[in-house]
Amino acid sequence: MQQLQQIEAIEKRLWKAADTLRSNSELASNEYFMPVMGLIFLRHAYSRYLNVKVNIEKTLPSRGGKTRALTKEDFSGRGAIFLNDAAKFDNLVSLSDADDRAEAIINAMESIEKDYTGLQGQLPKQEYRDITNEVLGQLLRTLNPDELKRSKGDIFGRIYEYFLTQFADQGAHDGGEFFTPISLVQMIVNVIEPGHGKVLDPACGSGGMFVQSAHFVETLQKNPGKELTFYGHEKNKTTTRLAKMNLRVHGLEGNIAGGVLTYYDDPHEGLWGNADFVMANPPFNVDEVDADKIRNDRRLPFGLPSVNKHNKVSNGNYLWISYFYSYLNDTGRAGFVMSSQASSAGGGEAKVRQALVETGHVDAMIDIRSNFFYTRTVPCQLWFLNKNKPAAHKDKVLMLDARNVYRKVTRKIYDFSPEQLANLSSIVWLYRGENQRFIELLKNHIENALYHAWHAFSTYGEMGQEYLPIGESIAVLRRIKDEVSPFYRQQNRAQKAHLKEFSNMLETLLADAETFELAVDEADNQWGRRQFTTYQQFNALVEKGGKVEQLSTSSRDFVKQLDLTCKLATRLIDTAEKELNAKAANNWDSKTLNSGKDSLKKQAETIRADVVAELKQLRYFY
Repeated sequence: MQQLQQIEAIEKRLWKAADTLRSNSELASNEYFMPVMGLIFLRHAYSRYLNVKVNIEKTLPSRGGKTRALTKEDFSGRGAIFLNDAAKFDNLVSLSDADDRAEAIINAMESIEKDYTGLQGQLPKQEYRDITNEVLGQLLRTLNPDELKRSKGDIFGRIYEYFLTQFADQGAHDGGEFFTPISLVQMIVNVIEPGHGKVLDPACGSGGMFVQSAHFVETLQKNPGKELTFYGHEKNKTTTRLAKMNLRVHGLEGNIAGGVLTYYDDPHEGLWGNADFVMANPPFNVDEVDADKIRNDRRLPFGLPSVNKHNKVSNGNYLWISYFYSYLNDTGRAGFVMSSQASSAGGGEAKVRQALVETGHVDAMIDIRSNFFYTRTVPCQLWFLNKNKPAAHKDKVLMLDARNVYRKVTRKIYDFSPEQLANLSSIVWLYRGENQRFIELLKNHIENALYHAWHAFSTYGEMGQEYLPIGESIAVLRRIKDEVSPFYRQQNRAQKAHLKEFSNMLETLLADAETFELAVDEADNQWGRRQFTTYQQFNALVEKGGKVEQLSTSSRDFVKQLDLTCKLATRLIDTAEKELNAKAANNWDSKTLNSGKDSLKKQAETIRADVVAELKQLRYFY
């Protein structure tokens, strides 16, 4: 959890720095977009290169004490690309203002394209000529912070996706439509589980469906490069470049056909009827497709939907749905984003829908509220097809209304939290009879609740130092009491009463902390002693009156007590200094109590926030 928060903080800081440079460079977002993504591509390629290089060098043969040089072939199948010196990010960062950074970056891109034919002509190059040498230097240094040099895992892959998100929000390219919100893609992946075979996205945008499919395979402890083969169509050639970069920055390869209009083109030989998985976020409600050109398309097994008087398909939604269905093999699954209008459209669309439903292959539909997209505020649906449904589900469709499930990211953008995604997915598991997965999810939630309960008492920092939030909070409040008591004992009865109230509240807080710690220990012990194989066995812990439910309730009460005690401490300090002229008194230490970030007042506020954050997570997971 802490590592994730650190990564999110780095993402936001890098974006802010890069966007500030853009505003200072007088470039529009659409002009800055590809050059920045290109540099992130280089930085992440270098990270992967270094990680893989160590293991490769251990296996290289040597002769006469000299190890042979690395080659491109050494990196094949290892989720990384070979980089010569010109393309290594550290060399680019080390360039001085006297060097031509644009030329060096172009040379780096050309060296990669030379080694990898799938990227030829795809990486940004001449765009760097439009950015000043100084800004390029700042941008290179911004994308190379020290904490990322020490990091492990696919952090720059995350950063690449985060920058895509932010550029989409700005409408920096193609109106932002190149990007499907990650949480919707993850929901699709969670339902269809693309763990093997051929994966097609005929409206692939920046390739997010492929990347999340690869992440899913990685959770299975398998190599996505060996398990999955990606195929994509994309009409916009710039977006095609972006998709290829996105795949490569994650150590993946794909067969992406650019400049393709799926309505009229079927570019991948032999893929029709042979895809294991189809995933997509197609354009909604397109009404300019020429009916004559597609009338005999084999990818329309249910025929054309409505055609208007201009011989145009009135609405392209069911063209896309038909394409997705027809590309699947006999056991294939599809998951895609669709306009909410499609599920109730009449006329020719209703006839296509009826024919599709009668196949028995419509598996599930999930309603999503508005504001999940960066470029449109309308609600949408996720549709799922499965040509290998069990017989018991042949005439059933799982319908989920998730319109009230969301997390607010910004004032205008919503998404799903990881836990919301897991909970929605668990409904699908139960529908499919995968009860044990649901049990494991419940276990995970309880363990997370107990984890955060204990972390309110004890946790460890990056350097291994122990931190005791509740204990230190009480210790600081006691120090405040010791510091203010000499002054308040010389005040009138009303002021002494305020000190007495704070003292009593502090003693109650101490007693409540001890009681709460015992409750956490008891719940943890009860949880650790039992083996759970059915949902009913959880009831004693999680239902009303159970140990975890008691923890959730008592944690809320404890937070109220802590808040009140901290407010009384603050009142004592502020009243003394603002109304009772305490700063002039010999028995008042304003510096210790109320000056700067290390003051007792500030410490109390900071530690209180830490305790509240942990106990909020306890209630959240409960």
